[in-house]
Amino acid sequence: MYDGLKGFRDIYPEEQSARREVTDALEDAAASYGFREVATPALERTQMYVDKSGEEIVDELYAFEDKGGREVAMTPELTPTVARMVVAKGQELSKPIKWMSTRPFWRYEQVQQGRFREFYQTNIDIFGSSAPEADAEVLAVAADALTSLGLTGDDFEFRVSHRDVLGGLVRALADDPEAVDTAAAIRAVDKREKVDDGEYVGLLSDAGLDRATAREFDDLITDVDDVGDLETVAAAGGEDVEAAIANLTDVLTAADAFGAGEFCEISLTTARGLDYYTGVVFECFDSTGEVSRSVFGGGRYDDLIESFGGQPTPAVGVAPGHSTLKLLCQRAGVWPEEALSTDYYVLSVGDTRTTAASVARDLRDLGHVVETDVSDRSFGAQLGYADSINAETVVVVGERDLENGEYTIKDMASGDETTVSVDEFPPESGRPTYDDYE
Repeated sequence: MYDGLKGFRDIYPEEQSARREVTDALEDAAASYGFREVATPALERTQMYVDKSGEEIVDELYAFEDKGGREVAMTPELTPTVARMVVAKGQELSKPIKWMSTRPFWRYEQVQQGRFREFYQTNIDIFGSSAPEADAEVLAVAADALTSLGLTGDDFEFRVSHRDVLGGLVRALADDPEAVDTAAAIRAVDKREKVDDGEYVGLLSDAGLDRATAREFDDLITDVDDVGDLETVAAAGGEDVEAAIANLTDVLTAADAFGAGEFCEISLTTARGLDYYTGVVFECFDSTGEVSRSVFGGGRYDDLIESFGGQPTPAVGVAPGHSTLKLLCQRAGVWPEEALSTDYYVLSVGDTRTTAASVARDLRDLGHVVETDVSDRSFGAQLGYADSINAETVVVVGERDLENGEYTIKDMASGDETTVSVDEFPPESGRPTYDDYE
């Protein structure tokens, strides 16, 4: 007997049926906005992640040398891959490019609730538009997907921020703007809720702010609850911050027009820790706080394509992780039922397998999920199996029934049954059940 690897999960049909429903909701929402599905490889060159995130990232990867002597890694995220794909096609792709993909990723990290070493995400990205409407559309897709699952504004919120507001404010407040590491300061903000206050201020100090200025900076970003509060931040930050605030305001206005504004709130303490983010960023949180960590996030990364050797290409995206989304849906009571679902079980009694197979084919041609006996089971065993797969209707094809020119239709929920003429079942369309023939 072999044990599974830590951080990797076996997902059985009952749970997978619920996961498939959630995946379909995410993909259907994206498809309704014109996002097209792409498929991407499980392996990439390790150097691609080193160039993007530094040598230390290798410790977090499933990285190894393949049989051709190449240093490769199992993909820990999709953004570098789709950036590479955009660069590879160059000018052949019509802009804006709108792609989506659902697939597994791998990171060698600490396993905890809702976080595994193999995990699934649905990535939704727009390349080639810097307009606020592109950011708003990504927010709208995410909101539509969540509401289609039954979540409401009482269940989730998008905390929206702007990296250039944070970076510009740090530079404006610092005694020596040239000596400030703005990326490190933004990473400190991203860790604000994860470390104690002393460590947080220490991280800002390490980035180039003295402790008094660090406190001033934190007061400015935490005292913002709505658009009106941004005036104080703009006054402290100067022209660069004013421009970023104008962009943030435009995105929120566009989000209103796209129907996502009701889910958005300004939160300058939202930063997103990855350095490739460049403008508006956001994270989805449980409004009740019961799921304490970010459910998922996204934002703008306008410089990544160029850093991969392509032409300057603005980009924005979001990547809902399925495990953390499950935590939110379970908390809100809208996680789909983890149960098998079968429309029909065609039960064969006696020498009727050919007829039963024909009935099953006809029902499948109508678009239904149909099972029939493939194990030469008894009547009772077949009925027990039909119950185990949650068959809604059992169609009994028995020798005596056929002699009378009929089938027996059994409703599995009530146990009621009736008969129907073989000439009337199945019909040319629809999903006939016991209620149609009682």
